[in-house]
Amino acid sequence: MTTYDLVVIGTGSGNTIVNRRFADQKVAIVERGTFGGTCLNFGCIPTKMFVHAADVAATPSVSSRYGVDEQLLDVRWTDVRDRIFGRIDPISAGGSEYRHHDANVHMYDGTGRFTGFKELTVDNKDGSTSVFSGERFVIAAGSRPIVPPIPGLEETGYHTSNTIMRLDELPPRIAIIGSGFVAAEFAHVFGAFGVEVTIVARSEELLRSEDAEVAARYTEIAQQKYDVRLNHETVHVARQDDGTVLIKMLHPDGTDVLVVDELLIAVGREPNSDLLNLAATGVDVDGAGRVVVDKYQQTNVEGIYALGDVTNPHQLKHVANHEARVVKHNLLNPDDRIESDHRFVPHAVFSSPQIASVGLTEAQAQERGIPYVTAIQRYADIAYGWAMEDTTGFAKVLADPTTAQLLGCHIIGPQAPTLIQPVIQAMSFGLDAHTMARNQYWIHPAMPELIENALLKLDVHPKN
Repeated sequence: MTTYDLVVIGTGSGNTIVNRRFADQKVAIVERGTFGGTCLNFGCIPTKMFVHAADVAATPSVSSRYGVDEQLLDVRWTDVRDRIFGRIDPISAGGSEYRHHDANVHMYDGTGRFTGFKELTVDNKDGSTSVFSGERFVIAAGSRPIVPPIPGLEETGYHTSNTIMRLDELPPRIAIIGSGFVAAEFAHVFGAFGVEVTIVARSEELLRSEDAEVAARYTEIAQQKYDVRLNHETVHVARQDDGTVLIKMLHPDGTDVLVVDELLIAVGREPNSDLLNLAATGVDVDGAGRVVVDKYQQTNVEGIYALGDVTNPHQLKHVANHEARVVKHNLLNPDDRIESDHRFVPHAVFSSPQIASVGLTEAQAQERGIPYVTAIQRYADIAYGWAMEDTTGFAKVLADPTTAQLLGCHIIGPQAPTLIQPVIQAMSFGLDAHTMARNQYWIHPAMPELIENALLKLDVHPKN
């Protein structure tokens, strides 16, 4: 049996670990799906390219408020799609080709599962089977869309985020089952392209994991843009003779029926740990199926590390990349290992409007008994907000009342993921709100004044 010095399962962030510093090691890389992982092929990158096109398509719908009359003449869906995947697919193929010819790397295209202690069996896509062992492993197998057990779903057919972007044509009507960030982003994409969008949510609010005021504002705006069915549980779907999809739902007042042309399931993602038979090598998982790791990203089995969606509840590419850097260092420097830093993990929703968040929400601060003060600054009350005629966006900051240390920030509005970055920096390096607001220039009249003014409104009294 072949024994490798290092085996990496997954070619998303896991692929970034193996560089020239591993040239003297015998390495195996295993990929069950598309080379490059979720972010490159099905997630962050293609979705944001679609979102940008959607932002452009949505411009005429609001241009008249500035005295500019515009029209959206057409959306060439296949041109939009092919521009995106015409760039992404060659990158994925090129990465795979490189690894297949990498001198010290053996690339396995197939599904790997543990069949013994540090022993992996791969069912290769060509029908063959490979069995090998490894001195050290990196489990970076990612996650996949959750498919809920809705009666009739498999027979009817449906899309997830893995397939919806490769449609051959825009549907007249689409239903999105789900209320999280994937649902919000695709609602924006298809809505901006002229598709009639219905969001079906079991919850009473959209984006309910966000700060309460942000979630409430987004839900309010979404209800003006789309057909939003809150407190609706999908109980059956069926494909009708004309090819349309019939959706039956229960809600507090009775039943509801919806007919659409395409169905997108966007209820979340689950780690791929269940595909790996981790018990055979003794690796622990938690109740949610996530691989359990310590502060060094090592599992309970020495020499087996894990990173990314398969272990982290954040399920964010920038978190996986951070963890990959930690794992790489610890593999190369076993006597001088470093720890992952998950103190201030930001996230963004590229919906319409955009949303960004870092740190604690008010509810979380209250649950943990952490003292805080909060301040809100509306886009409408800064000069650039006037220029944009934005009437719904705001930034909300939380800080410790005695130390002025920032505890969290939540933004809904234009360029939210960009505007939040200085707050992430301040929290990461311990810069208090008072110092951040007063001891630097803020360009006037640029959008970062939104953050400056929010900080100045905080009722904080640092001792120094």
